[in-house]
Amino acid sequence: MDKGKNATVFMKSSNNKIYMELKDIIREHALQFLPAKSLLRCRGVCRDWKYLIATPFFVHNQSYSFRNLSGFFSQSSTSEPSFISLNPIAYGVPDPSLSFLPEPVDIRSSSNGLLCCQGHSGYNPYYICNPATKHWHKLPKPNNDHGSDPAVVLIFEPSILNFAAEYKLVCAFPSELDGYEFEIYSSCEKSWKTSGEIFLGNLKILPRSGVYTNGIVYWAGRNNRILAFDLSAERSQIHNGHGTLGVMDGKFCTASILRQNLSVQLLSNAYANTMQMYSNIKAWESHLFTLDRSVFAEGYPEEVSLLVNDTVILRKGKALYSYNLKTKETKHLGNESDDGKRRVVPYVNSLVDI
Repeated sequence: MDKGKNATVFMKSSNNKIYMELKDIIREHALQFLPAKSLLRCRGVCRDWKYLIATPFFVHNQSYSFRNLSGFFSQSSTSEPSFISLNPIAYGVPDPSLSFLPEPVDIRSSSNGLLCCQGHSGYNPYYICNPATKHWHKLPKPNNDHGSDPAVVLIFEPSILNFAAEYKLVCAFPSELDGYEFEIYSSCEKSWKTSGEIFLGNLKILPRSGVYTNGIVYWAGRNNRILAFDLSAERSQIHNGHGTLGVMDGKFCTASILRQNLSVQLLSNAYANTMQMYSNIKAWESHLFTLDRSVFAEGYPEEVSLLVNDTVILRKGKALYSYNLKTKETKHLGNESDDGKRRVVPYVNSLVDI
């Protein structure tokens, strides 16, 4: 009897060891889902957390786990970059003007915590940087002339199985054959490659309009046309559509203001143009969101600046607003300065190392 009781007590004491303390649970299962700014503050909690956050394995897990839109960089042709946070307490960067780079730059594109910037000197080199850590890398000179305002799209897809931060930079540049060609930089190969694909057609694409999703890069063109380039097949095609290009629920979409509504067109079939004639398959799905006029100063917004998943950035004059497609919440983010038309680039507050 005594031995049986003692054994029970022993097993109970042994089983208690499976329970973790709260600080250990947070360290092992929660920290990696926090944004970079919050993690830099968490380094002051204790020495254990400080060392953990600095390890390459943790940085890799955080860049894979945290994908939330944190804000956007804003820049005009005559100003240095600035950053507007969707939540200043949680999201931020130490140097929004990117003065840690070796020269003044223009922000061209972004992807999951990385920015693509272009310098003003020499051959206008491209820089890939992480503004949260101030780490950067200068790319070699492209093989082709990309023009003064290149249509480049940065592609970085974090993978739990790939420890290195591998990325690509895709540029659609004017061809001598009166169309567009495509040049691709690969961080794996550390070199540029010109695709054999040439798009021939009367189309003028808009720089800095490009987005990427599901293996395809899209650029907005004039006359309500969209140029698409499939990276794996290296084939291009045209879609009809208008508005600001974005990504919603992992699918390519366009967004525009339609009177008092926000109109979102979701591309449900990226290869609709290759279907047989008179096919019943619809290429686009329409979604309409009614905006609350009382939230905006003096009328409804004039344009959509960007759309990333559930978040839309709207512009009314110099005022910028965020609109959540799920909660329908609208928030005034602030006013832009009067130094010209600004372009905005989305940003994810990641620790990704390059």
